[in-house]
Amino acid sequence: MGLLLMEFGCVFIILFALVQSGKGEVYIVTVEGEPIISYMGGIDGFEATAVESDEKIDTSRESVTSYARHLENRHDMLLGMLFDEGTYKKLYSYRHLINGFAAHISPEQAETLRHAPGVKSVTRDWKVRRLTTHTPQFLGLPTGVWPTGGGYERAGEDIVIGFVDSGIFPHHPSFRTHNTEPYGPVPKYRGKCEVDPDTKRSFCNGKIIGAQHFALAAKAAGAFNPSIDFESPLDGDGHGTHTASIAAGRNGIPVRMHGHEFGKASGMAPCARIAVYKALYRLFGGFIADVVAAIDQAVHDGVDILSLSVGPNSPSTTTKTTFLNPFDATLLGAVKAGVFVAQAAGNGGPFPKTLVSYSPWIASVGAAIDDRRYKNHLTLGNGHILAGLGLSPSTRLNKTYTLVAANDVLLDSSVMKFSPTDCQRPEVLNKNLIKGNILLCGYSYNFVSGTASIKKVSETAKALGAVGFVLCVENVSPGMKFDPVPVGLPGIVITDASKSKDLINYYNISTPRDWTGRVKSFKGTGKIGDGLMPILHTSAPQVALFSARGPNIKDFSFQEADLLKPDILAPGSLIWAAWSLNGTDEPNYDGEGFAMISGTSMAAPHIAGIAALIKQKHPHWSPAAIKSALMTTSTTIDRAGNPILAQQYSETEAVKLVRATPFDYGSGHVSPRAALNPGLIFDAGYEDYLGFLCTTPGIDVHEIKNYTNSQCNNTMGHPSNLNSPSITVAHLVRTRIVTRTVTNVAEEETYVIQARMQPAIAIEVNPPAMTIKAGASRKFTVTLTVRSVTGTYSFGEVMMKGSRGHKVRIPVLANGYSR
Repeated sequence: MGLLLMEFGCVFIILFALVQSGKGEVYIVTVEGEPIISYMGGIDGFEATAVESDEKIDTSRESVTSYARHLENRHDMLLGMLFDEGTYKKLYSYRHLINGFAAHISPEQAETLRHAPGVKSVTRDWKVRRLTTHTPQFLGLPTGVWPTGGGYERAGEDIVIGFVDSGIFPHHPSFRTHNTEPYGPVPKYRGKCEVDPDTKRSFCNGKIIGAQHFALAAKAAGAFNPSIDFESPLDGDGHGTHTASIAAGRNGIPVRMHGHEFGKASGMAPCARIAVYKALYRLFGGFIADVVAAIDQAVHDGVDILSLSVGPNSPSTTTKTTFLNPFDATLLGAVKAGVFVAQAAGNGGPFPKTLVSYSPWIASVGAAIDDRRYKNHLTLGNGHILAGLGLSPSTRLNKTYTLVAANDVLLDSSVMKFSPTDCQRPEVLNKNLIKGNILLCGYSYNFVSGTASIKKVSETAKALGAVGFVLCVENVSPGMKFDPVPVGLPGIVITDASKSKDLINYYNISTPRDWTGRVKSFKGTGKIGDGLMPILHTSAPQVALFSARGPNIKDFSFQEADLLKPDILAPGSLIWAAWSLNGTDEPNYDGEGFAMISGTSMAAPHIAGIAALIKQKHPHWSPAAIKSALMTTSTTIDRAGNPILAQQYSETEAVKLVRATPFDYGSGHVSPRAALNPGLIFDAGYEDYLGFLCTTPGIDVHEIKNYTNSQCNNTMGHPSNLNSPSITVAHLVRTRIVTRTVTNVAEEETYVIQARMQPAIAIEVNPPAMTIKAGASRKFTVTLTVRSVTGTYSFGEVMMKGSRGHKVRIPVLANGYSR
């Protein structure tokens, strides 16, 4: 069975700012108009206030005080016109040395100001250490988690994370070691290190503790090409390097691209060890046989955690259930061996039943958008401002440039067959007409399914001497997603077709032509804004559009399972991390050392890295205990205190936001600090998973025996009784009593248990309270009763509040039927 490397459209991120608790931050805004010290008079009817060098201002002069009041009034007017009263607070008006103000505003308001006429700059007044992947800070790791384990220098120490992926670029700074760093041997790990056949150097260095590749099935299928696939653990794709650095990349690695530093990168567990099991390749993905061999070897070698950003691209033809096939059965064996497995949920969202990670013994991870958004704008000579995406510096302030369309500067009309308007080939365009101007290009289908890239547009513009470039997207498929691409040259993609039309109309009107259609002179002008600064949103996290959704299915006729998937949500959109210099997976990052990518492929290693931190603190916890700690402490509330929203298609296939459900986020978005101290856990083991399989209707007991070598002789009664940190009943008739067992992993504590559910299903929990001693376990029951048949799932939760402050929450889902 072929494997599909989780597709993750390219997405790009910059970390100039980090999340801050609270609803607003202080920004310094400067606006047009001279301050008192340099005002020469003649504008707005005020007398000059400027002074000679080294001369003090007499602030008592009427001319000074009146002009000062004038400037302050203009500041107040600007804020008052843009924002509702009470949504902002101006702190200062700067009138003497600079003309501007300081205000306590939201990141969204700051972005509005940034695009407002007359505003020169908007700068956040907050100095903080920048972490490029941003998600460590977003998740509270540097302040709330790493210090509890001895700081980032020890975060994940001696925990081994195995990556079954496309290999690794071992010379990347995120994985390098120095003689001063304490990377000693890990006796429990028994993996080997292959030697690079070209350099004869080992792929291991203390940080990377194991490196092997698996390609026998690929070779047998005739799919393996040693010249491009590398017959070694070397990453020729980029994906494996990216995921490894998200989970366990070293802390404080400068991220430099295009002459700009985007902060410093870090993995979730920066001191964890990396074990590489390459089983995926550039052009064809991989094969189940190779992947199963890699997983088997990893468990043998003694990894603690497995990170899998991979899933089947088609169902097995030999099995009827989603839970039993060579891949999932191998993972069941891994969990039995004590290995925690995080698997990407899939990128088939936002449609239901799109998961590719089904089984109860693994953690299926959905992708969230964190608090950063990226915008830019193009200002035309007629004053119109067109929004777009451009992760780039601006053109020179207060200077406009001539716009020149690629179609009007072709050197030879015969090159039209090469689609020159997408600006991939500088040799077909007239450099003399482009130099010093802004190059206009077209966003063709070649960008979507071909080899065209925004990186190449930037290189073309630079080679031709352009000061910047604009890409017009004229034909946009409904729901098409665009991501900002970091480039060194000022550049922007106008993603809205109507805005692109405005640009084209302006260009055509302002460009005189002769009777043959040739341009006589280029008159249209414009300037590109600064897109390097992210906009911070409090409406984060959100469920990413592409993230696969439940309900979970138990077979390939799509019958629903009594098991919630995905399990949890983690950041997976616009994630900065290491990239292989040999990487070819994303043309916009060809030859780069870092890339900003999206997908559940990026979410899974977040969970793998956080699981390593839990494993470090609680070395004897089972995989189910770690998974429970992650799930029961997760949040369903965003940074603004509102329910998490999910990206979804509207009736017109435009993207809209709707209230998310457990089918979108599982138990919720990961909260690492709380997960280290969950209070209670829902533990389960191999026998429990067998019980789940044996009680799931439609699964042949012979099939179970074939894959597990075990007989069905359990007393679980119903699959919903699996001791998981969620409750799902896909077909509820009348009443069902579900049992759960909790184990106290803290000190003795008294818990009050409450339950709530949407009206169609009645819920009752018993007992309503219980005291649990340290290390002890207690059972409770949840009774679900159909009140009315709605044809849809009802959602609810069981909340356990402890006297010592622990909060343990599990989602409850049920679909009521009359019979």
